[in-house]
Amino acid sequence: MEGKQVVIGITGGIAAFKMASVVSQLSQRGVDVRVIMTQSATKFITPLTMQVLSRHHVAVDTFDEKDPSVVTHIDLADHADLFVVAPATANLIGKLAHGIGDDMLTTTLLATEAPIVICPAMNVHMYENRIVQENIERLRRLGVMFLEPNEGPLACGYVGKGRLVEPDEIVAWMEGFFAQKKRLAGKKVLITAGPTVEPLDPVRFFSNHSSGKMGYAIAEAAAEAGAEVTLVSGPVSLPTPPKVKRIDVVRAEEMKEAVLTALPEQDVIVKAAAVADYRPKQVFDQKLKKTQEELTIVLEKNPDIAVEVGKRKKPHQVFIGFAAETEQVEAHARAKLERKGMDLIVANNVAMPGAGFGTDTNIITVYDRNGKVRDFPKMLKRELANQLITLIEERLDGR
Repeated sequence: MEGKQVVIGITGGIAAFKMASVVSQLSQRGVDVRVIMTQSATKFITPLTMQVLSRHHVAVDTFDEKDPSVVTHIDLADHADLFVVAPATANLIGKLAHGIGDDMLTTTLLATEAPIVICPAMNVHMYENRIVQENIERLRRLGVMFLEPNEGPLACGYVGKGRLVEPDEIVAWMEGFFAQKKRLAGKKVLITAGPTVEPLDPVRFFSNHSSGKMGYAIAEAAAEAGAEVTLVSGPVSLPTPPKVKRIDVVRAEEMKEAVLTALPEQDVIVKAAAVADYRPKQVFDQKLKKTQEELTIVLEKNPDIAVEVGKRKKPHQVFIGFAAETEQVEAHARAKLERKGMDLIVANNVAMPGAGFGTDTNIITVYDRNGKVRDFPKMLKRELANQLITLIEERLDGR
């Protein structure tokens, strides 16, 4: 990251003290760090601390102009290769979501054209508040990135989701952001995500626990790396990542059609969706009534989309699959890779805490035809997505 220019915005939360470590680590890596603090943030940690660590004046007051040759908030806005807000309070998120610029930090955020990443930190109930979540979704739609808070004990005494991500995690994300930026420029990437839903009658269906979080994280990381991304998604409650073309499907047959239509033009195919293996052989037009003590439903196999992709993929295309297992993970994953013509397979034990469906974290091992490629310990799915993009880039380059 040497030579990169980063603006750090710090708001008034108890986690503000953690940003001393972030600024210090960035400075040691040769990053040109500029810090903006809200008045509330100065109640938790002093501007002098950040000035010493960053080796630059810390901006707090919009009207405190130190250099008459520039307008400070415009100069800082133009300065940034990346703008990081951490910790970000509900107040800051709400103001930015509605275009309010009433202090040094918010006016600079509104003026910058740099990528923005926000690291929320607050009480669990505040974070889960519908208004806060709608503000976050609004900002995501506008292209703002988020590092979701961790779960654990909070300063207020509650236990839940709201802890600022650790300094090492923030720095690691930034390293990944700068390392992979535009490395997939000119490449087309097709990603499947989420579950499929196979109807039985107008009110009942067969599906699985997939949340789509891993696939959506990969789509976001690929787009940030400069790829033209097509995301074929089953029903999930996730916002579309910025600069990603999303195709919504419900049933496995619909996903198959969308994937095979897009397949010929792609450079990379990442099949992260949890496609239902079976579907009801008969779909009823009316709701089945509870008239019998037992009910037998006959299921038939769904098409195997991965097998079709493996058969049709061209030599230059890189095909990555996923294997969610509960036992003999390596054996099942490697057998699936061979059987379905994949180049890489991402395997995980969904029975392990912190891995699998619905969680914000995952624990994975990647295999190719020669065996294990790399182990990844428990980390945020967004961080894992950055690591997988690195592996994809290596494969495209023939490394």
